Amino acid sequence: MTSTSNASTASERLIDATRELLWERGYVGTSPKAIQQRAGAGQGSMYHHFTGKPDLALAAIRRTAEETRAAAERVLGGERVLGGEGTAYERIAAYLRRERDVLRGCPVGRLTMDPDVVADEGLRAPVDETLDWLRGRLAGIVREGVASGEFDGALDPEGTAAAIVATVQGGYVLARASGSAAAFGTAVEGLLGLLRPLGTPGPLGGRRAA
Repeated sequence: MTSTSNASTASERLIDATRELLWERGYVGTSPKAIQQRAGAGQGSMYHHFTGKPDLALAAIRRTAEETRAAAERVLGGERVLGGEGTAYERIAAYLRRERDVLRGCPVGRLTMDPDVVADEGLRAPVDETLDWLRGRLAGIVREGVASGEFDGALDPEGTAAAIVATVQGGYVLARASGSAAAFGTAVEGLLGLLRPLGTPGPLGGRRAA
């Protein structure tokens, strides 16, 4: 293995360890020593790749944000919907119903509850950007559904997108509070019932009026 490969591996281990510790202990509880121990890396290795804890934490938060966006885009882009692009409703439903570790919570949403991350403009930036991207992506899909006649023309794309994001984040909270993933599913299915396309069968067999 080359020295470049070793360096890359050490850097990745440090980022992964920081992500885990931020989740478990928060920013204040994530010490450089704990990161080094978790990553199996020495102090010299850590400071070779990163200027310090804030720099490493930012790299870890950016990685979490990137992975969150990629996971959402796989379903919002239709890659897993009926083998094709899917309708607006199908893509939103796929996003809401995608496999999640519900009781563990949202990795990005969890960061919004860390006061030290929120108070630091640099650390908070990837979190804000991810949530802004998600709301914008969802609003665009709702707008497509309105334009095609799938959704009611009076539906507000931005407001609906915000409601979708709020349902997901609130669903995590309800699930963790109750100790049951069913609470998340109930919130998701309730929202999908409200978004049901015009003219489709309702839960009791009736059709939503066009």
